[in-house]
Amino acid sequence: MELEKLRIFCSAAERGSFTGAAEELYISHSTVSRAVAELERELGAELFRRTRRGVEPTEAGRALLGGARELLAAAGELRERIREIGGKI
Repeated sequence: MELEKLRIFCSAAERGSFTGAAEELYISHSTVSRAVAELERELGAELFRRTRRGVEPTEAGRALLGGARELLAAAGELRERIREIGGKI
């Protein structure tokens, strides 16, 4: 799993929409759709229930959402820590 795909997944889950995630992240709708499809293939589980109103996470999607949020937060904290230690390039 790539962090960028998880970031896209979380945005779609939080907004209930691939379009909303695309707008928030300044990427195309097709990029969101592709990232989610790749995660679903990689994990072997449907992550969203698609409806006319948007998307809602499945049970597997809700499980992934909790873990993905933790991973993204930890990655952000690590990035900041390294920047503080490393100084300027």
